[in-house]
Amino acid sequence: MLPARPEQRRRSRRWRASTLLFCLLAAGPAAALADDRDQPIHITADQALRDEKEGMTVYSGNVYMNQGTMNIAADRLTIYHRAEEVERVIAEGAPARMQQQPDPEKGPVKARARVITYYRAEERVRLEREAHIERDGATVEGDSIDYLIAEQLVKADSDQDQAGSRVTVVIPPQTLKEDEEERGATDGE
Repeated sequence: MLPARPEQRRRSRRWRASTLLFCLLAAGPAAALADDRDQPIHITADQALRDEKEGMTVYSGNVYMNQGTMNIAADRLTIYHRAEEVERVIAEGAPARMQQQPDPEKGPVKARARVITYYRAEERVRLEREAHIERDGATVEGDSIDYLIAEQLVKADSDQDQAGSRVTVVIPPQTLKEDEEERGATDGE
């Protein structure tokens, strides 16, 4: 077998990074979020304020929210709603934390950031400021991470205004082995 050319190695690395991001969020959460969405929302906090005119409810102080397999812990949680329909949820903290079990056969997806926003109409989750996401030892860190659920697309960005700010991806060896095994199985078909 001939050694891979530099362009093939770069493509392979990009494919592995995109596969990692896909494995972190894409396959399971879309299905889990749909199931979780059908579950009741349980929230505990030190204070709650519902403003019907503005269409929002603000929970503050030791906020915990559970819905199905999704758990959020934050200092402040704001839910924007129209009638009884949730439009957007913003969790803020130092950091805010989110965990979800999208696939019972894999570890939970764990995320943290100073601000975590879920946009229901866009089916998008955005992690901002010190964003970090982890699943089964694979991690992605950056200033912001966007996950578009329907497109199964993950995008991580560094802070372009801050010198030395970079996106960091850690791919555990077992993920690389699984990727190679899957490619071998599909190449043999």
